[in-house]
Amino acid sequence: MATQHSRASARLMISPSVLLLLGWMLIPLCMTVYFSFLRYDLLSPGTEVFTGWDNYYYFLTDPSFNDAVINTLSLLVGVLLVTVIGGIGFALLLNLPAWGQGIVRVLVIAPFFVMPTVSGLLWKNMFMNPVNGVFAHITLAFGGQPFDFLGQAPWESIILMVSWQWLPFATLILLTALQSLDQEQLEAAEMDGASWLNRFWHIILPHLSRAITVVILIQTIFLLSIFAEILVTTNGGPGTASTNLTYLIYVQSLLQYDVGVGSAGGVIAIILANIVAIFLMRMVGKNLDK
Repeated sequence: MATQHSRASARLMISPSVLLLLGWMLIPLCMTVYFSFLRYDLLSPGTEVFTGWDNYYYFLTDPSFNDAVINTLSLLVGVLLVTVIGGIGFALLLNLPAWGQGIVRVLVIAPFFVMPTVSGLLWKNMFMNPVNGVFAHITLAFGGQPFDFLGQAPWESIILMVSWQWLPFATLILLTALQSLDQEQLEAAEMDGASWLNRFWHIILPHLSRAITVVILIQTIFLLSIFAEILVTTNGGPGTASTNLTYLIYVQSLLQYDVGVGSAGGVIAIILANIVAIFLMRMVGKNLDK
């Protein structure tokens, strides 16, 4: 009886927080769904008209939609490959005993704390500028011609920027997992004649598998909504070369003032994000059951 009373008291005490969280999520979602069925022009407030599924049809048949979906998925895959592979490499290096190890770890992790807008401006003006950028000066020093990264390879440049910012996160998670590895197991394998590659493939990598799935899951949630880096560097161009779903929704809603179509795009983006999240959750669940 006392146990039931304590459980009821606990539910009562956490109910305000749960209701606030539900309201925080459900109210904007319901408003987005509502606006997605209206012809809602910001330049003509008060003239909203119910249009049914027209906004969804317009967004799905937009010439930029296919490019935006492809760019969104390619950004996700590209950044995950760079951060997971690079994170494993950096974690292995930072796990080695060396002088100044603490300072090196802080420097490696530092880019994760840079705001996305600042990161985009930093790469655009300091590194990738074809006239005054660091890369341009290095190319000229070796007798080459500067390369216009944002003009000739905009999407690859965005992937590089985002990877630079998320690589420290993957490194930190994987380094933490690596430090929990039983060193006696590695020493025993070494004494049995196992090469470093065999120790890495059969001992270290399986031990890091759960940390890798966590990195993939968390990064996917954020990578599907990358926006600031695109806004301050390429503005989705040239053409639609660097336009993802988030930026396309921004264009429809705030540049073309069509909140209805933008809301329909938001609903579609939520559905696609949930499909990816469910797939990853299943993958994580299978991995944790092993």
